[in-house]
Amino acid sequence: MCSLLNFPTPPPDGTITVCEANSELVNTDNNNEDILNRYKDMMNIPDITVERSPNTLVHESAKSAFIEHKQTVLKKIIATWHENGCMGVLEEIANMKGEVSPWICKTVCGILMSIRWLNSLHGSIFPHLLLSSEDLVCEFSHTLDWQSSPVKVFAWHPHVMKFAAALNDDSVKIYTVNNSLVPTLKHKLQKYVADIAWRPFSSSEVALACQSCVLVWHVDPKSLATRPSTACVQVLSQTGHSPVTSLCWCPQGGALITASPADTAMMVWDVSMERCEPLRRFGGGGVSFINWSPDGSKVFAATPSTVFRVWHTQKWEVEKWSNPCSRCQAACWSPDGSTLLFATYTEPKVYSLRFGHLTGTTETSIGGSKAAVCVVDLTQVVLGSTEEYNVGGCVQSMVWDPLGQRLAVLFRESNSSNLVAVFKTKVHPVLEIISCGFVRGPTNTSAASICFQPTFDSGALLTVVWSNGKVSHIPLYFLSPRALEHGGLISGSGVAPGNGHTPSLLFSQD
Repeated sequence: MCSLLNFPTPPPDGTITVCEANSELVNTDNNNEDILNRYKDMMNIPDITVERSPNTLVHESAKSAFIEHKQTVLKKIIATWHENGCMGVLEEIANMKGEVSPWICKTVCGILMSIRWLNSLHGSIFPHLLLSSEDLVCEFSHTLDWQSSPVKVFAWHPHVMKFAAALNDDSVKIYTVNNSLVPTLKHKLQKYVADIAWRPFSSSEVALACQSCVLVWHVDPKSLATRPSTACVQVLSQTGHSPVTSLCWCPQGGALITASPADTAMMVWDVSMERCEPLRRFGGGGVSFINWSPDGSKVFAATPSTVFRVWHTQKWEVEKWSNPCSRCQAACWSPDGSTLLFATYTEPKVYSLRFGHLTGTTETSIGGSKAAVCVVDLTQVVLGSTEEYNVGGCVQSMVWDPLGQRLAVLFRESNSSNLVAVFKTKVHPVLEIISCGFVRGPTNTSAASICFQPTFDSGALLTVVWSNGKVSHIPLYFLSPRALEHGGLISGSGVAPGNGHTPSLLFSQD
């Protein structure tokens, strides 16, 4: 089992990580503009820094813009129904003393008391259901300190060198390599953006997980418009399915799955028809996070409780897993979908689950490992001799590169959140995880979110969004097994190769 004790000493304060070469992370002085600009020019990726600004958005009711006038009881009820739904109607009637019969008011008050009692009972079992939409998104987002982060969500396109960034004013900007045009996406329903997913095999479609719905934008890459109109967006909504905190496309791009921690069903969308089919399993209090395996055979689904599930997509059969400690916080798949790594909310450990294949076929068998095995110990340790560094702790986010050879872990603890741990990995014939090093960013910042660029072909490209709004792209140069077969060669740390852009058994199964 790998431990942080096996890691090299973290880079000192005042330095910044620029790349990995010869199996070591290369760091330079934070003020060494020449080297920083050199690596930036080699990567040829848009360099962005989003300034932190106070959230001054105020969500008000539209009726505040109109002069109040008397309405009949029926018109009040109809207007309240359209604006606030069934609960709003009951509350409106309960406040209509003198306008409706007293027995009607008493009856409605009794119904409201019963509903609130049932809600409080349900909330005592699943406390997250008592949170507001914004607090729910913040609680289950993989972005550290989502509410105050200048960049709330960051997502690379799976095939094209472009990315989407959701900012703290609920707008989403699209950046493309070698293109100065930056479209800005904005919609009246685009609030509390919690996740972004580009549609595979489409250069224009991107889905946003929002407070009350999912927005699917169609952004024509050849368009010169910097502010696409609302005619370019589809609104996907389902009663009771909000806020949406996680979504992902099928690797073939055919279906979109969305999840909400307040809904026990995942929704599988046919986006072109704007129709959905629920995948519901009771227990868990909702679905907080989903992740489709790269081979398309499985979908991981975490819940706000101690339960998580793995769906097998061929027949949509499901395996249920549980643990006595806490909910699952982060998870990622190996490239072939045979291995799942995950971490819980309260334990500084990474666990592994293995899934086999049916003999003589490429189909995965139902029933993976009977118990999850702890493969990485992230317990806080002290590293360094001349200067001591406390590193480690519970996981906030965890991502695996598309080749399955680098694993990046973002810590939740404040004294470790300024570092990102990078591991070297090997999936076959057995899972191996060993230490590589720590990535450090700009001075006085912490890492907010991490992801890998999917098409980098000189190793892996790690993107880190920092708390000051700076987005760093760190190339991890190494030879893939395919490159080794063809006698590939990586140069030393002095010159980076090209631009990289060309063609403890604690868990048991229930």
